[in-house]
Amino acid sequence: MNLGALETRMTVTVDDQLENYQLEINNEHIVRSKLARIAEFMDGIRILAGSETYAHIVSENNFPISAGLASSASAFAALALAGSKAYGLNLKEKELSILARKGSGSACRSVPSGYVEWKKGSSDCTSFGSPLAPPEHWDLVDCIPLVKTSEKPISSKEGHSLADTSPLQASRVKDAPRRLEICRNAILQKDFESLAAISELDSLWMHAVMMTSTPALMYWEPATIQILKSVVNARKDGLPVFATVDAGPNVHVITPKSSVNESVAMLQTLQGVIQVMVSPAGGGAHLV
Repeated sequence: MNLGALETRMTVTVDDQLENYQLEINNEHIVRSKLARIAEFMDGIRILAGSETYAHIVSENNFPISAGLASSASAFAALALAGSKAYGLNLKEKELSILARKGSGSACRSVPSGYVEWKKGSSDCTSFGSPLAPPEHWDLVDCIPLVKTSEKPISSKEGHSLADTSPLQASRVKDAPRRLEICRNAILQKDFESLAAISELDSLWMHAVMMTSTPALMYWEPATIQILKSVVNARKDGLPVFATVDAGPNVHVITPKSSVNESVAMLQTLQGVIQVMVSPAGGGAHLV
């Protein structure tokens, strides 16, 4: 589910006077490791375009980055589109999705609009984000109670590298096709109960892998656990909500549009919640 209210705005300017890439993220000049990841990605675009010229890149987010809100996915989807256009490439949606995936796996899902499935594929050209349903298909809303806005100490990429050290990872991967099918059908059929059950199972399983890796990886804060418990209790009391947690401390609380006000009000009462961001399903990467 792409989020319409959480945005990354990316500007790429090719400049033949530059001797290397220049990168600004939210008005901060970036060097070292973060620049290296971007540089590697941009080199791939330059090779496709047959160019030796570097570029100045400016990225702006209206939500916290590196805090479990898929900022890398949003950024690389935006960079794939802005970067390819800046170098004169006119890539189709599937090609953009494949390109974005090379920066961040989840970015391939942020290229198409609405509800998107990441096709596993068997090669580089067959693994991409495929549209499952448009944003208006189902009026689900993501209510995000922020409990921490600072950058997490362990990146998602580092966390992925530890996954195979967990005794739970093999079973999680083996069961993935079954969970994906349930999720896909739940979205297409607008089956909220099924989507809630499989989403929470998948999220908890992923974090169980992190917690049992070597070294153990714990993203949750005390407020994270409180939110998860409160969502379960609210659902028992009849409020249609469920929770999922990405690689970070912040929780995504999904609810139908008709229950947004009640869901937000419930989340705002919880200790440790800084603010609640609200976003409906939205469009994918596009030029502005």
